[in-house]
Amino acid sequence: MTKSLYIRNSSVAWFLTIFLLVNASSYAQTQSRRTLLISIPDRKLAVIENGAVKRVYPIAVGKNSTPSPMGSFLIVDRVTDPTYYHRNVVAPPGPHNPLGTRWMGLSEKGYGIHGTNAPKSIGKAASHGCIRMARPDLEELFSQTRVGDVVLILGERDDLTAQVFGTSDAVVAFGTTSAPAGVNSASGQ
Repeated sequence: MTKSLYIRNSSVAWFLTIFLLVNASSYAQTQSRRTLLISIPDRKLAVIENGAVKRVYPIAVGKNSTPSPMGSFLIVDRVTDPTYYHRNVVAPPGPHNPLGTRWMGLSEKGYGIHGTNAPKSIGKAASHGCIRMARPDLEELFSQTRVGDVVLILGERDDLTAQVFGTSDAVVAFGTTSAPAGVNSASGQ
């Protein structure tokens, strides 16, 4: 009896394992594929799900002396009310924290997408290389993302950025610290 119970439990375990593997594969296929596309020259971030642009946000990018990294990265952690650490400076969560209320760390160590305590920097090349966002935009984006989401940071305009962010008429020149005359950096218009 003990032996048949073991076989029965082993069979149940085997069946359960196969069932979970098959269903996990089906579950993964039903989950949306999300990419955050960042255009440094446009100073914008687009949320793309299953090939469709869901939302575009204005951002701040790295300044010339501390540029944002370019390439494909993953979100590796997400933190609410982060503590800021940089060169012997520690800023606890709160209104003076340069990271704002949320942090999404990238697979490139030391870089992430976060808020700011300098909201007028949005639309400019002003950060130490991270991607800054206005608080409401950041908190909305944070609620939509998860660890493992892809972040693609592009340093030059191409067909993809033109398709997602529009024509180059409103593009902020790379390396400048403000939008061209007549362009509202918050709205891109």
